[in-house]
Amino acid sequence: MDTSFHDLIASSPFIEFSIILVFAAIFGSFGQILKQPLIVMFIALGIVVGPAVFDIAKSKENIELLAEIGISVLLFIVGLKLDLRLIKSIGKIALLTGLGQVLFTSAIGYFIGLALGFTSLHSFYIAIALTFSSTIIIVKLLSDKKEIDALHGQIAIGFLIVQDIVVILAMIILSTIQRESDASILQDVLFTLGNSAILVLVTIALMKWVIPALTKYLAQSQELLTLFAIAFAVGLASISELIGFSGEVGAFLAGVTLASSPYKDVIGGRLISLRDFLLLFFFVHLGANLDLSTIGQQVTPALIFSLFVLIGNPIIVLIIMGRMRYRKRTGFLAGLTVAQISEFSLIFAGLGLAVGHIDENILGLITLVGLITIGASTYLILYSIPIYNKIAPLLSIFERNIPNFREDDIPEKKFVNYDILIIGLGRLGGNLAKLLEEQTDTRFLGVDFDPSEVSKWRDKTNDVHYGDVEDPDLWTHLPLNNVKCIINTITEFNHAESMMKALEKQSFSGNVFLTAGSLTMAKDMERLGAHKVLYPQQLAAVNFYNENLKPKD
Repeated sequence: MDTSFHDLIASSPFIEFSIILVFAAIFGSFGQILKQPLIVMFIALGIVVGPAVFDIAKSKENIELLAEIGISVLLFIVGLKLDLRLIKSIGKIALLTGLGQVLFTSAIGYFIGLALGFTSLHSFYIAIALTFSSTIIIVKLLSDKKEIDALHGQIAIGFLIVQDIVVILAMIILSTIQRESDASILQDVLFTLGNSAILVLVTIALMKWVIPALTKYLAQSQELLTLFAIAFAVGLASISELIGFSGEVGAFLAGVTLASSPYKDVIGGRLISLRDFLLLFFFVHLGANLDLSTIGQQVTPALIFSLFVLIGNPIIVLIIMGRMRYRKRTGFLAGLTVAQISEFSLIFAGLGLAVGHIDENILGLITLVGLITIGASTYLILYSIPIYNKIAPLLSIFERNIPNFREDDIPEKKFVNYDILIIGLGRLGGNLAKLLEEQTDTRFLGVDFDPSEVSKWRDKTNDVHYGDVEDPDLWTHLPLNNVKCIINTITEFNHAESMMKALEKQSFSGNVFLTAGSLTMAKDMERLGAHKVLYPQQLAAVNFYNENLKPKD
C-alpha cells in the first residue's frame, strides 16, 4: 500500500479500526455466502490486515486490549451458565481427561518428532505445543451451537480449564529456566498454586455472603447491573493474572460466582452481543500475529502433526472417557474439542525461541499446525453430529461394557408396566420424575446418558436406565409395548429427530412429548409428528398467569 496511506492509519487509530470493521463486515458476508464459519473468516481477516498482506493493524496494543476484554466476557458468560450441581459430577472426568490427554499427546507427539528427524529438545517443544487446545475458540463454537449446557460441552469446558492450568504452570517453569534459577521454579509454582487457592476461597465467600445482596441492589438498574458484571469479570481476570494464574480462569470464576443469582439470565442476555463484537478483535489479533514468513519449508511435518492433533487427540479422549463409562457419542463430541492447538501453544513456542531452545523454523512449524488445526477443527465441531452419524459403528470399540450401565441391567419384570418414559433426568425431567414419584402412583422409567446422573437416581430407585437417545439400539431394549407416553426433556433438535425415527421403526403408538429450547426450534419440532412440543419458558408463563393473574370467577 502507499506509504502516505500507512502514515495516515498510523496517525489515526480511529481510521484504522474503521477500516478493520469494514473488512470484517465484508469477510463475514463472504463467509455467509460461502457457508464458512465466521471464526475462520476472521482469522483470515487478521492475516489480511496484518503485516503479511496490507499491514493495516498498527494499533496492536489496542487490538490486544479489546481481545482480552472479549475473552474475559466470553469466559464470564460460560461460568454464568454453569449449573453448579454439575461441578461435582464432572470434576473427576474433567481432571482425568485433561491430564490424561496432556500426558498421552505430549508423549506420542515427542516420538513423532523424533521419527521425523527433529532433535530431542525440538521434539519436546513441538509435543508440548500440540497438547494445548483453544478454550476461547471451543467455547465460542459450543456457544454458537447451543451445546455449552450439554454433557459433552460441560466436560469439554472442564478439561479445557485443566489444560489452561497446565499450560500456565509450564510457562512459569519455562520463564524461570530463562532466569536460570532452579530454586525459584518451585517457589513460583507454589506461589501460583497458593494464590489460586486463595482466589477460589474468596470467590466462594463472595458467592455466599456478598453477591446476593449486591446484585439485588444493583438490579434496580439493568445498565448498572450489566456494568458491574463486566467490571467484575475483567477485575477478577486481572487479579488472576497478577497472582501468576490465567486471566481466563479468573473470568470463569467470576461467572460461577454469579451462576446462582436470579439475575444471571438478564446479565448473560445483555452481554452476548458485546462478547461477539469484542471477540472479533481476538481473532484479528490471532491472525495478525501469525508469522507466515517462517512456515514455507515446514509443510510436510506440519501436515503429519496436524493429522495427529485432528485424529489422535479425539481418539485419546474417546479412550479415556470410554474407560470411565461414558458413551461413544459423548466421548466423540468432547474429543473433537481438543482437535486443534491453542494460541497458548504459539506463546509457549515464542518463549522457547526467546530462551534459545528452538529456532524460527520450529516456531514456523507450530504456527502452521495452528493454522491447519484451528481451521479444520472448526468444521469438525460445527458438523460434529453428521460426522458422528456416519462413523458411529466404528466408534463402538471405545465403549466399555460396564455391568452398572448395560442395557440389560434392569430386571426383566421392571420392563412390564411402565406408564411413562422420561428421557433426560436433568432439571425438567428430574423435577417431573420427583412429582410423579411423590404425588401419583404412575410408574415411570427414567433414561439418561450421564453416568453420574444415573448413579444418583439409582440410589433412590431402580427405575432408571442408562442410554443415549441417539443410539438406535437403545429403543430395542426399552419397554415400549405398555408405555402410554414418552416425554423427551432434552432440548436438542437432533435428539428429537433421531428419537422420532427410532420410535417409528418400533411402531410406537403412544403419545410423544418433545421439549424445545426456543420458539423457532418448537416450530421445527412440530413437523416431526409429536403429540405436543413443550416450551418450558411458555409453560412457566402460563402457570404464573393461571396462579397469579387470571381473573377469579
